[in-house]
Amino acid sequence: MEGFTYNNIFETKGIEYLVIIAFFAIMVPFWLLLNRKAKVSLSVSKATGLITINSIRIPQGAFFSKFHTWAHLDINGDAKVGIDDLLLHITGSVSIENTKKPGEIINKGDLLARISHNGKTLRILSPVSGEIRAENTEITENPDLIKDDPYRQLWIYTIKPTNWKAETSTYYLADEATIWMLKELARFKDFLAAAVAKYKPEPSGRLVLQDGGELLEQPLAEFPEEIWQEFQQEFLT
Repeated sequence: MEGFTYNNIFETKGIEYLVIIAFFAIMVPFWLLLNRKAKVSLSVSKATGLITINSIRIPQGAFFSKFHTWAHLDINGDAKVGIDDLLLHITGSVSIENTKKPGEIINKGDLLARISHNGKTLRILSPVSGEIRAENTEITENPDLIKDDPYRQLWIYTIKPTNWKAETSTYYLADEATIWMLKELARFKDFLAAAVAKYKPEPSGRLVLQDGGELLEQPLAEFPEEIWQEFQQEFLT
């Protein structure tokens, strides 16, 4: 046809296309390999039970106190209270002893419950003041619940708060709770380093730190009552 010109793009830009094809041929497998390594790393982390900020459950609607207890106000005006997930990661398998009964009055900072592991005990202090409305007897009768979500299954009491706004004004909520929990995790690593220097777990015991400084699950379980009481003073009062 007159005026029609045919150009073979593979003759004019063949090299450029070949370069692009070669680039994708190299990058796609490389990307898949990186993605696979990331998944394997995550799986290994879960399998070895490392305590990281990503493994700690921090619901954005709960108020967290320096006692490592939390409080959440329900729509009926009662507050559920319990132990935060970092404390459970640190102590491991524990039994819970409730110390209050419905109808009793409790003040912020009063003894709420005790948690125990092999005879070693920590005192859990109340994050709010008010009247005890109900106790969660299931967690004392069925210790396996402690392994489940502490914010759904592991509430200890419901309390009718008497000074909610003032008492929770200094607590950590949402992003602030995540930042605080990260700082507490770092502070606990320093505490643990001092504890190891003071009291080394038996050689047959499980290691508390992985290479690289990451904490393994239940590090406090290896230490004696004296270290538990130091932990009580440093983190729970």
